Parts: sequence; C-alpha cells; structure tokens
Amino acid sequence: MKQLILMRHGKSSWDYDVSDLDRPLKERGINDAHMVAKTFGLHAPQIDFIYSSPANRALHTSMIFVRSLEYDLSNYSVAKALYDFAGNSVEQFVRNLDNDWGTVAIFGHNYAFTSLANTWGDQYIENVPTAGLVHITFGVDDWSKITGGTTKQMVFPKHLKK
Repeated sequence: MKQLILMRHGKSSWDYDVSDLDRPLKERGINDAHMVAKTFGLHAPQIDFIYSSPANRALHTSMIFVRSLEYDLSNYSVAKALYDFAGNSVEQFVRNLDNDWGTVAIFGHNYAFTSLANTWGDQYIENVPTAGLVHITFGVDDWSKITGGTTKQMVFPKHLKK
C-alpha cells in the first residue's frame, strides 16, 4: 500500500516586492500550518520521506510540519518538480518515487494539488485551501501504478477554527 500526503503551502504575503519563489508566508499562513500539522500529527502514519517545492512559502510550511512531527530531516529534500501549478510535473514526480517508501508527504501549490487530490482520491474537493492537507491511500505497491485511491483524511484550517 502507498500513502500520499499532499499539503498546500500556507497563506502567502503579497506585501513584499519579491519573486514568486521568494514570497513569504503571512502570519495567518504560519498559524494555519501549525494548526493543521498539530491536528494531523495526532493520527499521522509513519512518513518515509518528505519533499517540498523550493518556493519559500512551501519550504516554510514544510518546516512547520517537520518540527511539529519531530521528523528526521535526513529524510527530507527539496524538489524543483513540485514548483508546479498545473500538476503534470507533480504527477510525474510522484509516479517516480522510490518504491521502498510506503508513505510520502509533499508540499506544494494549487491548482496542481486540488487537481491531483481529485484525480487520485475518491472525494471531490472544490479547492484545497492554503495550509490544506489531503491524505490519500492506494492499494498498490508501485508508485508508477497509482490510480484511484481512497481519500483517508482532509485537514483544512477552516474546519479547525472555532
């Protein structure tokens, strides 16, 4: 069985004159990422590897997640292929993951993550929000063969706020 955790970066700030890659998180993005990571951590599976897009907002979100789960950074890497908004590059990246890894988390961007969550999961999601997490399981042992999986969990900030 393979498990994929898709997490969209937290809410980013447009207050700075920086490139898209360098855009930081807003305070809300930081707080939402902490909330989602903490909630997911209550029932998180053992994660074999974590990858992040090189965009600052995705990197920061992934670091919040890594620290919250006390994850070993020796199983963490940045992947340029995850800086993708359409989803084709992310899909190819996932299909080429090491089959020794059963559970992988990736941090990236929309529209790619909403599209892939709907392609691979069994629950329709209108939009994966910023700092939104979707956990999908697949009944195969080869990443290249993943197709329709089961959406095991969705953790969205708006569901956690009171």
